[in-house]
Amino acid sequence: MTGDDVRTVRAGKHTVEVHRPDKVLFPGGDGAKEYTKGDLVDYYRSVAPFMLPHLRGRPLMLERHPDGVTGPRFMQKNTPDSYPEWIGRVEVPKEGGTVCHTVCDDTATLLYLADQASLTLHRWLSRAGSVERPDRMVFDLDPAGDDDFAAVHEAARQLGELLDELKLPSALMTTGSRGLHVIVPLNGRHDFDEVREFAKDVADTLVADRPDRLTTAARKKDRGDRLYLDVQRNAYAQTAVAPFTVRAKPGAPVATPMAWDQLDDPDLDARRWTIADAVEQARSNPWAGVMAKGRALGPARRRLNALMPS
Repeated sequence: MTGDDVRTVRAGKHTVEVHRPDKVLFPGGDGAKEYTKGDLVDYYRSVAPFMLPHLRGRPLMLERHPDGVTGPRFMQKNTPDSYPEWIGRVEVPKEGGTVCHTVCDDTATLLYLADQASLTLHRWLSRAGSVERPDRMVFDLDPAGDDDFAAVHEAARQLGELLDELKLPSALMTTGSRGLHVIVPLNGRHDFDEVREFAKDVADTLVADRPDRLTTAARKKDRGDRLYLDVQRNAYAQTAVAPFTVRAKPGAPVATPMAWDQLDDPDLDARRWTIADAVEQARSNPWAGVMAKGRALGPARRRLNALMPS
């Protein structure tokens, strides 16, 4: 059912109104394709079966662009009272109070958020009910420049090999922006401080081997032309872009899970997939079985200690 300014979409038990579906969120030009809010909703509806397992039960921070990618953006943590009662929420502690985050457990919620011009969904690495104990560890490989993706390829391979040596399963994802994420599933028994310390020691081990190419320096002025191994997302209340989420960049690129052997593609970059072809990549199931292999860090810590420089 459609109208001039409203399109209704049925998703499970709920009907979602899409307001101004023809509103352009991603202008075309300079080789980039134009996409409307209706296109965004259609994409999220198609990718929902693959995306929802990575969202369910997790507090979200929403990156909203009411006037599209060329207009102002704002980051939304608290869930507005105007949201329908059937949309999930979780109240989590913060310094001096609490925050009531949105939780996306179903397709209808995902489409509602798309109607709100929530282009990008940033998820917690822990789940409601156990917010202080993450079940994901994330390494963000951030190149010094947009034209230096070869350094990202190299760093991803080195990190993957080290994680294999530590006997930790890992998965690879384009960010849809600049670099790649390497994600390790955990069993949820460690707190954020333990996980971040472990991630930092992994990164420091790689940097010690290639100090001219890699760095963990948080300040840009200290990095030079080296790739930044960012582990700061592994902290309480920090977020990482969700798999299959759209980024607020020209052409609507998508943060897309990929197989390790796809690193062999010389044309691979952070914006390789867009809303035009990310669903096809999702159907290939590049992370088959990996996220179900959450591990404890104890055995890996002992292996890592043996490798770390004294």
